[in-house]
Amino acid sequence: MIRFGIIGTNWITERFLAAAKLHPEFRLAAVYSRTEERAREFAQKHSIPHTYTDVEAMAASGEIDALYIASPNSFHAKQAITVMQHGVHVLCEKPIASNSRELGEMIEAAKRHGVLLMEAVKSTLMPGFAAVREHIGELGAIRRYVASFCQYSSRYDAYKAGEVLNAFRPEFSNGALMDIGIYCVYPAVVLFGKPNSVKASGFLLESGVDGEGSMILEYDGMDAVLFYSKITDSALPNEIQGEAGNIVIGKISEPVNVSLHYRDGRKTDLSRPVVEHSMFYELEEFIRLIKEDRTESEVNSLSVSAVVMDILDEVRRQIGLQFPADR
Repeated sequence: MIRFGIIGTNWITERFLAAAKLHPEFRLAAVYSRTEERAREFAQKHSIPHTYTDVEAMAASGEIDALYIASPNSFHAKQAITVMQHGVHVLCEKPIASNSRELGEMIEAAKRHGVLLMEAVKSTLMPGFAAVREHIGELGAIRRYVASFCQYSSRYDAYKAGEVLNAFRPEFSNGALMDIGIYCVYPAVVLFGKPNSVKASGFLLESGVDGEGSMILEYDGMDAVLFYSKITDSALPNEIQGEAGNIVIGKISEPVNVSLHYRDGRKTDLSRPVVEHSMFYELEEFIRLIKEDRTESEVNSLSVSAVVMDILDEVRRQIGLQFPADR
């Protein structure tokens, strides 16, 4: 059994725990919250034996082997480094950090203390994405990757009514790019590596974060065209275009429906069965790596996270989006 601690008592943690119940080697041992009341409330709901309001005390307790971090983005680096210094493995929600500087410090801490650090991007570890990686060679020369994740946020209604919730606050290193734009960028880097250049545009809200944006990543012989938004919806599918055919991905953040289309009209369904809770796959990968005494995923690798963060930094530079964490 791998004993897990949890930081974050929000909806994403609830989804993670629902997925974790499917894994026979997951054991929930501790929870951290800023207030004792909230920690106890969450612990009682999920039968968690230990509660903490101090991250370092939890890391030093000897009660956890690994930590799942789902706190606001601006807290990721400090919390991860704190626990890794005590030999605790870290599965950190995306985006793994506020910027490349923070991520560099996290990677250095992970290597210094010999622990596993992995960004919790579920999409690239799902069976459908594995099918994409296996069949992409059938497309011939790749010329374009197109990804769109535009999802109108209910929090935007609150924003327009005058209530600025965490999703639209720069002090938490939030906004459309960091929240959902990363789902478009991450698979591109896993599949194609570091781009030669980045061109970006975006719409900034008065709160200081972006509501939507787009970018073009230029590679040798191809480009990646990405759209993301928290203030509009889109029903566009996602596509990898090659000279011999194309792969269509229904939802870039959760690649379940995947199909391969050949130029001669043939079509192959690449969709694969998935478990009920799709966050299971990131947890499965993380636990497997711990059991194998490995400190890095081959898919959600630290080098992929570093390239993704460099891209996010450059996009933010071009559209004028700054966080307090950058200073």
